[in-house]
Amino acid sequence: MDITGKTVLVLGGWGLVGSAICRKLVAERPARIIITSLNESEAHDAVEHMKKEIPDGVAIDLVPWWGNVFGRFDERTRSREELLADPATRRRLIDDIIDDLSDDILENAALYRLLADHRPDAVIDCINTATAIAYQDIYSSARGVMKAFERGEGAEEQTERLLATLYVPQLIRHVQILYKGLKDCGGAMYIKIGTAGSGGMGLNIPYTHSEERPSRVLLSKSSIAGAHTLLLFLTARTPDGPIIKEIKPTATIAWKRIEHGDVLRRGRPIPLVDCPPERAVALSGRLKLKEVGCSEPIGENLRAPFIDTGENGIFSRGEFEAISSLQQMEMITPEEIADAVVFELKGGNSGHDVINAMDGAVYGPTYRGGYLRGRALERLEKLERETGTASVAFEMLGPPRLSKLLFEAHILGLVAGSIDSVLAGDPAQLAAAAEALVRANRDLRSRIISIGIPILLGDGKTLLRGETVKIPPFRGDWELDITPGALESWAAAGWVDLRVENFVRWQERLARIKAETDATEIDDTSSRLNFTHDHWEQFATVPPGKIAAWIFTVEDEGARMKA
Repeated sequence: MDITGKTVLVLGGWGLVGSAICRKLVAERPARIIITSLNESEAHDAVEHMKKEIPDGVAIDLVPWWGNVFGRFDERTRSREELLADPATRRRLIDDIIDDLSDDILENAALYRLLADHRPDAVIDCINTATAIAYQDIYSSARGVMKAFERGEGAEEQTERLLATLYVPQLIRHVQILYKGLKDCGGAMYIKIGTAGSGGMGLNIPYTHSEERPSRVLLSKSSIAGAHTLLLFLTARTPDGPIIKEIKPTATIAWKRIEHGDVLRRGRPIPLVDCPPERAVALSGRLKLKEVGCSEPIGENLRAPFIDTGENGIFSRGEFEAISSLQQMEMITPEEIADAVVFELKGGNSGHDVINAMDGAVYGPTYRGGYLRGRALERLEKLERETGTASVAFEMLGPPRLSKLLFEAHILGLVAGSIDSVLAGDPAQLAAAAEALVRANRDLRSRIISIGIPILLGDGKTLLRGETVKIPPFRGDWELDITPGALESWAAAGWVDLRVENFVRWQERLARIKAETDATEIDDTSSRLNFTHDHWEQFATVPPGKIAAWIFTVEDEGARMKA
């Protein structure tokens, strides 16, 4: 990408790596850089510092933006604890995480609004997503639930807090919103500054959170970081989406400044206190983790020489010396990361993109697999002929829509015999013949409903079904209202639909398949074409598996992008 004249969004632009990347971007003369941070003061501070980096005569619009990109736009400046303390916002937070991604959730999401409002050409994400999610600490939340049950009070609130802390639903929702936002805003590239969660060290890492070694909270961060990478890997394999890259530093990132002054923890000074010997606490009975009155403030804050490593915190000389030592986390500079990021943004190959590395390392489809696939299909077809039993769908693979499509195509084959006959037929007559077949053929009917796929008869009001159904899925309620909208949604998602309008839909898709195939030269024997007249058996049959694959690939836009 030529960055000149483009709009670049830097998430976490106030931080150590974000600042280095913004400085590097300035030299490429973008039209705009949107610099975000959690706090308003940080966003403005980052913009003011970056203005000093712009050479005279160069016009770059620097835009500050602040707030939590993982929540709702209107609540982006409220703390997580504030949202969790309010029953209404706590419930909404849970709904936003675990419900289906609706237009309401999407359009109210801070990240989606940010992308929609500024429509960046490229997004560089320097937020430590794994830390933001994992350090909510699901273990403490789980303990809170158990303690509430032991006390006999507060269990509802603590359980809701636990639901709001679930790591994987939060991460999945974040990636869903990110992908949809990038698609809708036309963003061409997304580069993530990821993490290994351990500074590149293994399970023997000595730095813990006062827990067992290795720390569960620390390993949670690594788990989320790994899950995030794989979700980005899948995003990068989605056709017509943005280019996705991830740079994953595995060392201490340092530094932002070295000074003498107040030592800050979570942005606040640490008050010094003293416990004179005469106020010592006797060790007997129970030790209180918090106790008022055992120490006294001395009226000063903790001050010392320190090194500011940005998001990783402020370290003393001793801490920094230990953590960055050879055979410990060692060190990488933010400028080196920025160099790699901008190089990748401009189309280079830094050798540090883990998405590209995974592309090169994963084991994809093989020649032998493709060759033996044909043998497996031949054997299955032979067994169908020998036993007189059609092998259509078992609903083991999912989604139920696949089983629905396979059985509908199978029924079309039974009543019409070929794609050409389906196209030549009258939809009403096809629907009537299909319903007559289902009513008369107990074996067919049983094979469909026994796997959880209902059959909607032609009147649109009568359903043949087993004890359980796969669609709609169970989501906490065993009974749901039947509305026209719900019925259409369920029928499309996983019901064999014998209404006339569905046979019209089948004719339309089969006509498209035939038109696409007829547009190619029938005597073209080159390697150019994937699906020829021979593939479709000259339209003399109705092959359910091939048609379902076409629907998933073309109609549902679910094609595989890479081998």
